[in-house]
Amino acid sequence: MPSSTEAGASPAARTRTLGNVLTSWNRRIHFYLGLYLLLFLWLFAFTGLLLNHPSWTFAEFWPNRQQSSIEVPIQQPPQGGDLVQAQDILRQAGVRGEIEWTRSRSQASQLDFRASRPGHIYEIKADLQKGQATIHRIDLNAWGVLHILHTFTGVRLTDSKNQRDWSMTTLWVLCMDAVAIGLILMVLSSIYMWWNLHQKRLLGLLALGTGLLSCGLFVIGLRWLT
Repeated sequence: MPSSTEAGASPAARTRTLGNVLTSWNRRIHFYLGLYLLLFLWLFAFTGLLLNHPSWTFAEFWPNRQQSSIEVPIQQPPQGGDLVQAQDILRQAGVRGEIEWTRSRSQASQLDFRASRPGHIYEIKADLQKGQATIHRIDLNAWGVLHILHTFTGVRLTDSKNQRDWSMTTLWVLCMDAVAIGLILMVLSSIYMWWNLHQKRLLGLLALGTGLLSCGLFVIGLRWLT
């Protein structure tokens, strides 16, 4: 039950109290979200620069990749779909990663696919009749890991055959969802804090307007340019 002081408070006083509570929680949310998002934002900002400037030689990774090939014996995988058999072959070979189908399966005795994770790519050609798998391994340096993390989702919009099948890919995607939601909340909390600073409203409106115009140029304006 509300105390006698709260019950006797005027509407204006209760509004001020509610505003103080909202301001306090807003600052906490902004503070802790910023700490959680810190390294993720640095990661995506830095890798975004690398993607925008592929000519930067210090960040080259594909020409510096290491490659090796081995042949490993495998037992007949269990009956089932291609994914079940591919996962069993990976287990036997001691390989972990997101499975990607590189070609359609034309023979029941042959299964070709790729398994990848940040820093490693495995091209696998399994001959089930011979009980043998050839694994071509590609190892990338740290720049390659950063590059792949920027776009590592396990799915492609134009390829319905490839779906997420590795738990770490799903975990990474969930973290990226959390980053996206966190950024939305941080922006909303920033707007709330800015609006409460009456002396900063004009400068804030100028910054907000400049951002809206810049973003609108690419989201809406470019379609009208000939």
